[in-house]
Amino acid sequence: MSKVIETKMSGDASLRHAQADFASTFAAFKAANDERLAQIEAKSAADPLLAEKVSRIDAALQSQQDRVTRLTINAATPGAQPETQNRSEVKSAWSGYIRTGDTNALAALEGKSLTVGTDAEGGYVAPAQTESRIDRALTESSPFRQICTVRQVGANSYKKPVSADGTNAGWAGETDARPMTDSPVLELLDIPTGELYAMPAATQMLLDDGVADVDQWLADEVRDVFAAQETAAFVGGNGVNKPKGILGYSAVANSAAGFGTIGYVPTGTDGGFDAGAPIDALIELIYAPKSRYRAGASFVMNRRTVSALRKFKDADGNYIWQPAQSAGQPSTLLGYPLVEAEDMPDIASDTTPIAFGDFRRGYLIVDRQGVRVLRDPYSAKPYVLFYTTKRVGGGVQDFDALKLLKFSLS
Repeated sequence: MSKVIETKMSGDASLRHAQADFASTFAAFKAANDERLAQIEAKSAADPLLAEKVSRIDAALQSQQDRVTRLTINAATPGAQPETQNRSEVKSAWSGYIRTGDTNALAALEGKSLTVGTDAEGGYVAPAQTESRIDRALTESSPFRQICTVRQVGANSYKKPVSADGTNAGWAGETDARPMTDSPVLELLDIPTGELYAMPAATQMLLDDGVADVDQWLADEVRDVFAAQETAAFVGGNGVNKPKGILGYSAVANSAAGFGTIGYVPTGTDGGFDAGAPIDALIELIYAPKSRYRAGASFVMNRRTVSALRKFKDADGNYIWQPAQSAGQPSTLLGYPLVEAEDMPDIASDTTPIAFGDFRRGYLIVDRQGVRVLRDPYSAKPYVLFYTTKRVGGGVQDFDALKLLKFSLS
């Protein structure tokens, strides 16, 4: 027990030191950037050495922010929970299959209905606790899973009718007649799932190590691969055998947006912000969605765009980007949470590198229940491959909830 406490205390201390380093670097960044802005205002140009210094501090700031995020996730990882006898039996059988390829115990459990099912050619469906570990690890690494709605389904697609013009309603007294409302315009929301796969490899020596947690190893190995592929699809996927991303839909001027399209706000400058009032476009973007979506809204962009916005100040001289106030919380932009997604495009002519809105109401991620694992000790001897598959879909479910900032004249 003392060893566990010591480890936790050590992790807490590391997190505190990382946060202190981050705060110190941010203070240095503000001081250097203030000097750069003053030089630009006085001489219409900044000293190249000072500009280089600001860039170096900005890169260090990003690295330290990533470290704080990693330490925060590690500190929040829950410990192992007590297992029932059945769960222990399933875990033992599953561990035997992963370590040695023995399927006898899994076959016996299938007769007791303790596993989802097996398939000699397609692999074995992982038990619920293994799938839960993979899902938890994936959520920790996937920016979209942290802000969007995630729904589990038992079929290959998720379908539901939605009203394209909003739900009709009205008021009536206790004995008043209820007149017929106008018929709603219904659209079918159809989100199919595509197969996401990874093929981590292990040595037999690792698998023979009785102390090694093979479930956690598998979850850790597929986490980054799955998260990277998912994020790319949630941003720009075309919906063919993969999710349809927020940039996979047609972007139209916000005044013309409707069901099936996402509205955008132009910066008024081709490939950049307005030189005199760069923040105005961001403020217009914030007010593009209806008020009911702003309470739960977030900004989404890549780290290079964050780096550009980190240098901006508001009319009162305050930086519009602010670091997280406590561990586990995101940084903010103009008071709204800021989420980094590396697959968002860079700032360039006619691109839409910044998204804003209530992603929990706007974007739906669909997971089909069941993670399948096929053990392959033959294809890459002396390594053992684990072909791991998961079916995932995604798409916009409320087009009014999400808006884009387009770097264009109109």
